[in-house]
Amino acid sequence: MISFPCAKINLGLNIIGERSNGYHDLETVFYPIHALHDTLEIKYMDEEFPSNTNCDLKITGNAIDCNEQDNLVVKAYQLLAADFKLPRVHTHLYKKIPSQAGLGGGSSDAAYMIKLLDERFRLNIGYAEMERYAAKLGADCAFFITAEPSYATGLGDIISPVDGPKGNLHGYSIVIVKPDISISTKEAYQAIVPQKPLKCCRDIVRQPIETWKDELHNDFEIPIFKSHAELSGIKQALYDMGAIYAQMSGSGSAIFGIFRELPDNLDTKFPDMFVFSSKL
Repeated sequence: MISFPCAKINLGLNIIGERSNGYHDLETVFYPIHALHDTLEIKYMDEEFPSNTNCDLKITGNAIDCNEQDNLVVKAYQLLAADFKLPRVHTHLYKKIPSQAGLGGGSSDAAYMIKLLDERFRLNIGYAEMERYAAKLGADCAFFITAEPSYATGLGDIISPVDGPKGNLHGYSIVIVKPDISISTKEAYQAIVPQKPLKCCRDIVRQPIETWKDELHNDFEIPIFKSHAELSGIKQALYDMGAIYAQMSGSGSAIFGIFRELPDNLDTKFPDMFVFSSKL
Protein backbone atom coordinates (compact mmCIF):
# COMPACT_ATOMS: atom_id res chain seq x y z
CA MET A 1 0.00 0.00 0.00
CA ILE A 2 1.30 3.44 -1.00
CA SER A 3 0.62 6.98 0.21
CA PHE A 4 2.04 10.38 -0.69
CA PRO A 5 3.09 12.55 2.30
CA CYS A 6 2.74 16.17 1.24
CA ALA A 7 4.74 19.29 2.09
CA LYS A 8 3.38 22.37 3.86
CA ILE A 9 4.12 26.05 3.99
CA ASN A 10 3.44 28.50 6.80
CA LEU A 11 1.32 31.53 5.98
CA GLY A 12 2.55 33.79 8.73
CA LEU A 13 4.36 32.52 11.82
CA ASN A 14 4.34 34.47 15.08
CA ILE A 15 6.11 33.43 18.28
CA ILE A 16 3.83 34.79 20.99
CA GLY A 17 5.22 33.36 24.23
CA GLU A 18 7.86 31.23 25.94
CA ARG A 19 7.05 28.49 28.43
CA SER A 20 8.96 27.71 31.60
CA ASN A 21 10.37 24.57 29.96
CA GLY A 22 11.91 26.59 27.13
CA TYR A 23 9.33 25.70 24.48
CA HIS A 24 7.49 28.45 22.62
CA ASP A 25 3.85 29.17 21.85
CA LEU A 26 3.09 30.22 18.31
CA GLU A 27 0.38 31.15 15.86
CA THR A 28 0.53 30.09 12.23
CA VAL A 29 -1.56 28.94 9.30
CA PHE A 30 -0.43 25.64 7.83
CA TYR A 31 -1.17 25.27 4.12
CA PRO A 32 -0.62 21.90 2.39
CA ILE A 33 1.29 21.63 -0.88
CA HIS A 34 0.01 18.29 -2.17
CA ALA A 35 1.90 18.52 -5.46
CA LEU A 36 5.22 18.38 -3.57
CA HIS A 37 5.29 15.04 -1.82
CA ASP A 38 7.31 12.03 -0.74
CA THR A 39 6.21 8.46 -1.50
CA LEU A 40 5.70 5.97 1.33
CA GLU A 41 5.04 2.26 0.85
CA ILE A 42 4.55 -0.59 3.32
CA LYS A 43 4.53 -4.33 2.66
CA TYR A 44 4.21 -7.37 4.88
CA MET A 45 7.52 -8.76 6.09
CA ASP A 46 7.70 -12.55 5.97
CA GLU A 47 8.15 -14.07 9.44
CA GLU A 48 11.26 -15.86 8.23
CA PHE A 49 12.84 -12.73 6.79
CA PRO A 50 16.12 -12.08 8.69
CA SER A 51 15.52 -8.66 10.21
CA ASN A 52 16.38 -7.37 13.67
CA THR A 53 13.47 -4.94 13.59
CA ASN A 54 9.74 -5.28 13.04
CA CYS A 55 9.78 -2.27 10.73
CA ASP A 56 12.72 -1.99 8.39
CA LEU A 57 13.09 1.18 6.35
CA LYS A 58 14.71 1.83 2.99
CA ILE A 59 15.13 5.48 2.01
CA THR A 60 15.79 6.59 -1.55
CA GLY A 61 15.68 9.94 -3.32
CA ASN A 62 16.99 12.90 -1.31
CA ALA A 63 19.50 11.69 1.25
CA ILE A 64 18.66 11.94 4.96
CA ASP A 65 21.54 12.15 7.40
CA CYS A 66 20.24 9.94 10.20
CA ASN A 67 20.03 6.35 11.34
CA GLU A 68 17.02 4.86 9.57
CA GLN A 69 15.72 3.37 12.81
CA ASP A 70 15.62 6.91 14.24
CA ASN A 71 13.45 8.11 11.37
CA LEU A 72 9.98 9.34 12.35
CA VAL A 73 8.40 6.75 10.04
CA VAL A 74 9.81 3.95 12.19
CA LYS A 75 8.92 5.84 15.37
CA ALA A 76 5.32 6.10 14.11
CA TYR A 77 5.23 2.33 13.65
CA GLN A 78 6.66 1.78 17.13
CA LEU A 79 4.16 4.20 18.65
CA LEU A 80 1.18 2.31 17.24
CA ALA A 81 2.76 -1.09 17.88
CA ALA A 82 2.75 -0.28 21.59
CA ASP A 83 -1.06 -0.19 21.52
CA PHE A 84 -1.98 -2.44 18.59
CA LYS A 85 -0.84 -5.83 17.35
CA LEU A 86 0.95 -4.98 14.12
CA PRO A 87 2.66 -7.40 11.75
CA ARG A 88 6.26 -6.88 10.71
CA VAL A 89 6.57 -4.59 7.68
CA HIS A 90 9.01 -3.52 5.00
CA THR A 91 8.87 0.25 4.49
CA HIS A 92 10.16 2.20 1.51
CA LEU A 93 10.34 6.00 1.71
CA TYR A 94 11.18 7.94 -1.43
CA LYS A 95 12.17 11.47 -0.39
CA LYS A 96 11.46 14.44 -2.61
CA ILE A 97 10.62 17.08 0.02
CA PRO A 98 13.95 18.62 1.06
CA SER A 99 14.98 18.28 4.69
CA GLN A 100 15.67 21.18 7.08
CA ALA A 101 13.59 23.41 4.84
CA GLY A 102 10.59 24.36 6.97
CA LEU A 103 8.36 22.28 4.69
CA GLY A 104 7.43 19.60 7.23
CA GLY A 105 8.68 16.60 5.27
CA GLY A 106 9.64 14.44 8.25
CA SER A 107 6.48 15.29 10.15
CA SER A 108 4.37 14.51 7.11
CA ASP A 109 6.07 11.13 6.64
CA ALA A 110 5.29 10.23 10.25
CA ALA A 111 1.64 11.26 10.05
CA TYR A 112 1.09 9.47 6.77
CA MET A 113 2.69 6.34 8.24
CA ILE A 114 0.07 6.44 11.01
CA LYS A 115 -2.69 6.80 8.42
CA LEU A 116 -1.21 4.07 6.25
CA LEU A 117 -0.99 1.58 9.13
CA ASP A 118 -4.51 2.46 10.23
CA GLU A 119 -5.93 1.85 6.77
CA ARG A 120 -3.85 -1.20 5.85
CA PHE A 121 -4.45 -3.10 9.09
CA ARG A 122 -7.95 -1.77 9.81
CA LEU A 123 -7.11 -0.32 13.18
CA ASN A 124 -10.13 2.03 13.04
CA ILE A 125 -8.36 4.68 15.08
CA GLY A 126 -10.24 7.73 13.80
CA TYR A 127 -8.84 11.14 12.88
CA ALA A 128 -8.94 12.69 16.35
CA GLU A 129 -7.02 9.78 17.86
CA MET A 130 -4.55 9.72 14.96
CA GLU A 131 -3.88 13.41 15.59
CA ARG A 132 -3.21 12.61 19.24
CA TYR A 133 -0.68 9.93 18.26
CA ALA A 134 0.92 12.21 15.65
CA ALA A 135 1.36 15.07 18.13
CA LYS A 136 3.59 12.79 20.22
CA LEU A 137 6.05 12.61 17.33
CA GLY A 138 6.35 16.32 16.56
CA ALA A 139 4.61 19.64 17.05
CA ASP A 140 3.33 19.93 13.46
CA CYS A 141 2.69 16.22 12.83
CA ALA A 142 -0.99 16.43 13.81
CA PHE A 143 -1.68 18.84 10.94
CA PHE A 144 -0.75 16.22 8.34
CA ILE A 145 -3.42 13.75 9.46
CA THR A 146 -6.02 15.75 7.52
CA ALA A 147 -3.55 18.01 5.62
CA GLU A 148 -6.15 20.74 5.15
CA PRO A 149 -5.50 24.48 5.61
CA SER A 150 -5.40 24.91 9.38
CA TYR A 151 -4.78 27.46 12.10
CA ALA A 152 -2.24 26.15 14.59
CA THR A 153 -1.55 27.37 18.11
CA GLY A 154 0.25 26.05 21.19
CA LEU A 155 3.48 24.43 20.04
CA GLY A 156 1.88 24.04 16.62
CA ASP A 157 -0.01 20.97 17.81
CA ILE A 158 -3.42 22.56 18.49
CA ILE A 159 -5.13 22.46 15.11
CA SER A 160 -8.39 24.08 14.05
CA PRO A 161 -9.97 24.71 10.64
CA VAL A 162 -9.31 28.07 9.05
CA ASP A 163 -11.89 29.79 6.85
CA GLY A 164 -9.45 30.33 4.02
CA PRO A 165 -7.05 30.75 2.38
CA LYS A 166 -8.12 27.88 0.12
CA GLY A 167 -10.49 30.04 -1.88
CA ASN A 168 -8.06 32.96 -1.89
CA LEU A 169 -5.27 30.89 -3.45
CA HIS A 170 -7.33 28.94 -5.99
CA GLY A 171 -5.82 29.40 -9.43
CA TYR A 172 -2.57 30.94 -8.20
CA SER A 173 0.85 29.30 -8.57
CA ILE A 174 3.64 28.68 -6.09
CA VAL A 175 7.41 28.61 -6.43
CA ILE A 176 9.54 27.12 -3.62
CA VAL A 177 13.29 27.70 -3.54
CA LYS A 178 15.57 25.84 -1.10
CA PRO A 179 19.28 26.71 -1.13
CA ASP A 180 21.95 24.50 0.41
CA ILE A 181 21.54 26.11 3.83
CA SER A 182 20.48 24.23 6.96
CA ILE A 183 19.06 26.03 9.97
CA SER A 184 18.63 24.26 13.29
CA THR A 185 15.54 24.84 15.41
CA LYS A 186 17.80 25.98 18.26
CA GLU A 187 19.43 28.57 16.00
CA ALA A 188 16.05 29.78 14.81
CA TYR A 189 14.72 30.46 18.31
CA GLN A 190 17.86 31.98 19.84
CA ALA A 191 17.21 35.54 18.66
CA ILE A 192 13.41 35.51 18.96
CA VAL A 193 11.69 37.89 21.38
CA PRO A 194 8.11 36.58 21.72
CA GLN A 195 5.29 39.06 21.26
CA LYS A 196 1.67 39.04 20.15
CA PRO A 197 1.18 40.42 16.61
CA LEU A 198 -1.13 43.35 15.92
CA LYS A 199 -3.33 41.10 13.79
CA CYS A 200 -3.64 37.32 13.88
CA CYS A 201 -2.41 35.45 10.80
CA ARG A 202 -5.71 33.53 10.75
CA ASP A 203 -7.51 36.81 10.03
CA ILE A 204 -4.97 38.11 7.54
CA VAL A 205 -5.16 35.05 5.27
CA ARG A 206 -8.91 35.67 4.90
CA GLN A 207 -8.08 39.00 3.27
CA PRO A 208 -7.15 39.48 -0.42
CA ILE A 209 -3.65 38.17 -1.06
CA GLU A 210 -2.51 41.63 -2.19
CA THR A 211 -2.70 42.76 1.47
CA TRP A 212 -0.48 39.99 2.81
CA LYS A 213 2.88 41.57 1.98
CA ASP A 214 2.42 44.39 4.49
CA GLU A 215 0.68 42.40 7.24
CA LEU A 216 1.57 38.69 7.13
CA HIS A 217 4.97 38.03 8.69
CA ASN A 218 7.26 35.20 9.79
CA ASP A 219 9.04 36.20 13.01
CA PHE A 220 12.02 34.00 12.15
CA GLU A 221 12.91 36.00 9.04
CA ILE A 222 14.59 39.01 10.67
CA PRO A 223 17.15 37.11 12.79
CA ILE A 224 17.75 34.36 10.23
CA PHE A 225 18.14 36.78 7.30
CA LYS A 226 20.80 38.62 9.32
CA SER A 227 22.93 35.50 9.50
CA HIS A 228 21.94 34.11 6.08
CA ALA A 229 21.68 37.07 3.70
CA GLU A 230 21.25 34.73 0.72
CA LEU A 231 17.75 33.90 1.96
CA SER A 232 16.74 37.55 1.95
CA GLY A 233 18.09 37.77 -1.60
CA ILE A 234 15.94 34.83 -2.72
CA LYS A 235 12.82 36.42 -1.23
CA GLN A 236 13.53 39.71 -3.00
CA ALA A 237 14.27 37.86 -6.25
CA LEU A 238 10.82 36.22 -6.08
CA TYR A 239 9.21 39.64 -5.64
CA ASP A 240 11.28 40.99 -8.54
CA MET A 241 9.93 38.12 -10.68
CA GLY A 242 6.36 39.17 -9.95
CA ALA A 243 5.38 37.34 -6.76
CA ILE A 244 2.33 38.79 -5.05
CA TYR A 245 3.54 37.39 -1.74
CA ALA A 246 6.80 35.75 -0.62
CA GLN A 247 7.92 34.38 2.75
CA MET A 248 10.27 31.94 4.40
CA SER A 249 8.44 28.79 5.47
CA GLY A 250 8.78 27.75 9.11
CA SER A 251 12.29 28.29 10.40
CA GLY A 252 13.67 27.90 6.88
CA SER A 253 15.52 27.65 4.76
CA ALA A 254 12.90 27.27 1.98
CA ILE A 255 11.45 30.51 0.57
CA PHE A 256 8.18 30.47 -1.34
CA GLY A 257 6.51 32.93 -3.66
CA ILE A 258 2.89 33.04 -4.77
CA PHE A 259 2.30 34.15 -8.36
CA ARG A 260 -0.65 34.75 -10.67
CA GLU A 261 1.34 32.99 -13.41
CA LEU A 262 4.50 30.91 -13.10
CA PRO A 263 7.65 32.79 -14.16
CA ASP A 264 9.98 31.32 -16.78
CA ASN A 265 13.49 29.87 -16.46
CA LEU A 266 13.33 29.22 -12.73
CA ASP A 267 16.21 26.74 -12.74
CA THR A 268 18.56 29.24 -14.38
CA LYS A 269 17.55 32.00 -11.95
CA PHE A 270 18.27 29.81 -8.92
CA PRO A 271 21.22 27.63 -9.94
CA ASP A 272 22.33 24.78 -7.66
CA MET A 273 19.16 25.09 -5.54
CA PHE A 274 16.08 22.95 -5.09
CA VAL A 275 13.31 24.63 -7.10
CA PHE A 276 9.70 23.48 -7.17
CA SER A 277 6.74 25.10 -8.93
CA SER A 278 3.10 24.17 -9.26
CA LYS A 279 -0.45 25.45 -9.54
CA LEU A 280 -2.23 25.76 -6.21
